[in-house]
This record gives sequence, structure tokens and C-alpha cells, in this order.
Amino acid sequence: MVQDLLSWTKNHFEGLGIAEPRLEAEVLLAHALKLDRMGLYVYHDRPANQEEREAFREMIRRRVKGEPTAYIIGQREFMSLPFLVDRRVLIPRPDTETLVEESIRLLRGYEGEVKVLDVGTGSGAIAVSIARYVPQATVYGVDISGDALQVARDNATLNGVEDRVVFGQSNLLENVTSGPFQLITANLPYIPSEKMAELPKEIREYEPREALDGGPGGLNFYIKLLPQAYRLLGEPGFLLLEVGDSSQVRELCQHIDDAWSGYYVLQDLGNRDRVLVFMKGKPDADLTPQG
Repeated sequence: MVQDLLSWTKNHFEGLGIAEPRLEAEVLLAHALKLDRMGLYVYHDRPANQEEREAFREMIRRRVKGEPTAYIIGQREFMSLPFLVDRRVLIPRPDTETLVEESIRLLRGYEGEVKVLDVGTGSGAIAVSIARYVPQATVYGVDISGDALQVARDNATLNGVEDRVVFGQSNLLENVTSGPFQLITANLPYIPSEKMAELPKEIREYEPREALDGGPGGLNFYIKLLPQAYRLLGEPGFLLLEVGDSSQVRELCQHIDDAWSGYYVLQDLGNRDRVLVFMKGKPDADLTPQG
């Protein structure tokens, strides 16, 4: 029965040290049975047929080897929206929702249409989410990986915003000619090369290294991006960067000049410095940082 499969898998994952073992078991079992997670409890006494058991057994095998659950089921929820994911793209993290939520808040302070640029768009999670929650926004997403852009386009279609999200291939902003933009976002690789070996196996061996490795110190891409982004921003304009910790915030701030009018830092739900926001020009009162 469903409840027995769920209980056994939760205990098995727990014994192997897998984080959030019950959640992982629920997600995999729901996918195998073609139910949502609530359905596991509504139909807790439902038997699983042989085909479902075999599919579930294969999912458990892959998860125990270290493959992330999101890749196994081919999907990850982000900003309460569904996103297709596979090994061509980084798995969207809840921490990145901090960046998206602030982007939405800032964009809603503008009157009329706005243009947004997402750099290193990957799965398109940031670009698609902004387009979905800010109807007056036209969003451009760029990535150096053609494979990632295929996934991003599928996600724009999946979430019904393909008419307002434009994807293109570019090494940072080299091929971007549109502009000016009211807001630019970037979740670029920021893991220092020297720390890549310390990442958990499920990240280190399964997620694309080029989406993680930020070079020595982790900030190579951001340092290159800063002057490029400044040229493409309108006034007032905002550049939002996802970072790894407060030390990266301090280092990045050493690379800005007086042309920027200021910056502020936002923390994620774990109270870690996560988003660095640079401002260009003088923002209106309702576009200034809150809290």
C-alpha cells in the first residue's frame, strides 16, 4: 500500500543520511503513482501495481546513487511555478526566490512597460517567474549554453509567457544590443574553484560545472559583468546579483565606482547575505529598499 511504501522509503533515506527524507520519498512516490503529494494521503491504502513499483524502485536506486530528485522526476517548483529541469541546467533553489521577489517589488514601482534582462538564465526560472508575475514586463534571457536555452524556452511555454520572454545566446552581455533595461538580474557561477570539491556529491557530480564554478574566489563572472550591466541599464535602474556569502558582497563592492548611486544587501530565509542590489540613478521613493 502507498503508506507502507512511503514509510519504508522515508526510513531508508533517513538511514542513508539523505536530507529531508520524508519529503524526498513523497515527491518520488507521487511521481511514480502519477499523484500529487496530497494524493498520497488521500489514497494511503491504495495498492501499487507492478509497473508502479518497478518505476518507484528505479527512482530510489537513482536517488541513492546521488542523483538529485529534481532530475529524476524532471521538474522542480520555483516561485510556485513548475519548471522542467535536467542535467543541462542548474536546479532552481529556494534561495534564488529572494532575488525574484525583490525584482518583482522593484518592477511594480514603475509605471508602464518595463524591460528586464536575466544574465546566465539557465532553466529560465528567474526570467519566466518575473514575466509571469509582472505582466507589463518584457524579459530577455541570455546564456552561453545553447542546451540551457532550449530548456528555458520550454519553461516559458510551459508557464504561458513565451510571448513576453526572448532568449538568446551570449557570453555575459557580449551579444546584447537591446536596452536600456530597467532591471538586470544575474545568478552566475559563484562557487570558488578551490571549493568545488567540497560540494555535496549530488551537486558536484550531477549539476553542470559551468553553472557553478566561478573561478578563483568565485567572482570572475560578476566582476566582468558590472561595467557591461551599467552601460545597458537605464535610470533609474537596478542590477540584482545572487551571491554566496557576505565576503563576496564585500569584495564585489570594492569593484564598483562612483557611477553607481548606491547598493543594498538582502538576506535569504536562512539569514545569509544572498542578493546584492546596485542602483543606477536616483530611484523614486517607492523603489528604494524596504525594511
